[in-house]
Amino acid sequence: MPKTNTRKKESDTPELMREWPLPVAATLGSSVRVKGILQEIRSRLPSAVRKSLDMEAGALTLIMPETSKTAFRATSSAVSKALEDIADLPIIPREIEDILTITASERKRWLEDGRLPSAGTRTVRLQGRARRITFHVFDPRVVEDLLDRGAVDAWREDDAAAKAENRRRAAYQAKLTRSLRNKQKSKRAKHEADDAAASLNGWDEFGSDGLLR
Repeated sequence: MPKTNTRKKESDTPELMREWPLPVAATLGSSVRVKGILQEIRSRLPSAVRKSLDMEAGALTLIMPETSKTAFRATSSAVSKALEDIADLPIIPREIEDILTITASERKRWLEDGRLPSAGTRTVRLQGRARRITFHVFDPRVVEDLLDRGAVDAWREDDAAAKAENRRRAAYQAKLTRSLRNKQKSKRAKHEADDAAASLNGWDEFGSDGLLR
């Protein structure tokens, strides 16, 4: 349950504080996901109070001066409302990489071959820039299922087996290519020998006539 209290800093200035522990269903055990949730909740707050909300020991913490009771109540209410469906917040690329302990290349490969299903795309503007970027997001419940059943380990085993098979096929193809090339060389050499022999037809008769003596 969220906690609300008043505390004093070292300067003895009283503060209002409220804390919201985040459920595992929302964070999936990822500190990167916690930061993502913090950024998402902050984006839903007025810019003047966004930095009053921070992260502490895996929980969201709102700290404001005691003189800002009205703003504190309004912000607390907004944070609580935003957290109601936070477990369903789509997972972004850097979060899924941390949750599943995968690399960016693995995420892209498994996304492309369909093993890692996309929940759609999201477009954002880079901070301080005009350029926008679009990326795939993922359903938290799908990611949770992949995590629970150890799907990543199985995928890596499949990829390793496929890589080994591809190497075997490549080696066989290279061997077959060399064999065909050698056969072609042998045929060409034989043809050249036959052509040379054909060009000497009548040589024996020429020699028997004594013209070489």
